Amino acid sequence: MDFSVFMNGMVSYAQGHPVIAIALALCFLFLMVRRPKLFLGVLLLGAFLVGVFYMITNMASSGSQQKKDMLYQEEKQSQQ
Repeated sequence: MDFSVFMNGMVSYAQGHPVIAIALALCFLFLMVRRPKLFLGVLLLGAFLVGVFYMITNMASSGSQQKKDMLYQEEKQSQQ
């Protein structure tokens, strides 16, 4: 899974749900102005969770690709 695919999904969601996107942006702006320490903590936690999610999906996609390759090889051998 490429990072640009992930970003395209986020942009697509924001375009499809503008009220939610605006509400999240206002919440982050409020945290940034009123409580910068909390904002930094939330931002770092979010970045960490996005990284973990990216790693999990990347590992899962490579595992599913290997499974497809194994099934293809098995079908190829059974046809011979």
